[in-house]
Amino acid sequence: MTENPKNAVLLLSGGLDSATTAALAKERGFTVHALTVVYGQRHAVEIEAAKRVAASLGMAEHLIESIDLRLFGGSALTDTIAVPKSEAVDQIPSGIPATYVPARNTILLSLALAHAEVIGSTDIFVGVNAVDYSGYPDCRPDFIAAFERLANVATKAGVEGSNFTIHAPLLHLTKSEIIREGLRLGVDYGLTHSCYDPTPNHTACGRCDSCLLRRKGFADAGKTDPIPYAYLE
Repeated sequence: MTENPKNAVLLLSGGLDSATTAALAKERGFTVHALTVVYGQRHAVEIEAAKRVAASLGMAEHLIESIDLRLFGGSALTDTIAVPKSEAVDQIPSGIPATYVPARNTILLSLALAHAEVIGSTDIFVGVNAVDYSGYPDCRPDFIAAFERLANVATKAGVEGSNFTIHAPLLHLTKSEIIREGLRLGVDYGLTHSCYDPTPNHTACGRCDSCLLRRKGFADAGKTDPIPYAYLE
């Protein structure tokens, strides 16, 4: 592998967090290779959002890979389990929610790691957040640190002395702080999609955990969310 210190692989879902992470990676001087994964998620409309975001932010490359996690199910996003709904953020139940997809971020980061090794990159960006989030175990600092250690012992590049870095620049930010950062960088949040259970015409439901956290983030930032919500119409 010939290292290119300016190359970075970014996991791009099409949501608010990954779009902001993409803009931050570019600001840090990286040539960003975006990777979007179709994993059987019920909110597959986010794939189209990822295409819009990648085009608007000028990604050097945008790969879309498919791996169907519906084979295993076990999540409201990949199975027939209902997506939980609440009236407000403070009503979201504690604990790991039904929308947790077993091992999702481990799988997605592994795909990003494979692509990074091939293109000579040792930098991987992911938009996980451990402050305003839904309690997913694979969004915590311990997970990111553990995967970084794994990357450096599980790859040819790592064994030969390259040091992979998993960048999670949003890890300790609130949703409102993330939104302010994105707006500073010119991210068009109207292109993004965050809802776990959109209507048939792709309108965000407004009541799933992801919608509630997004709505609160914009409210706390004193900004208007540019996307419509079915619950509020």
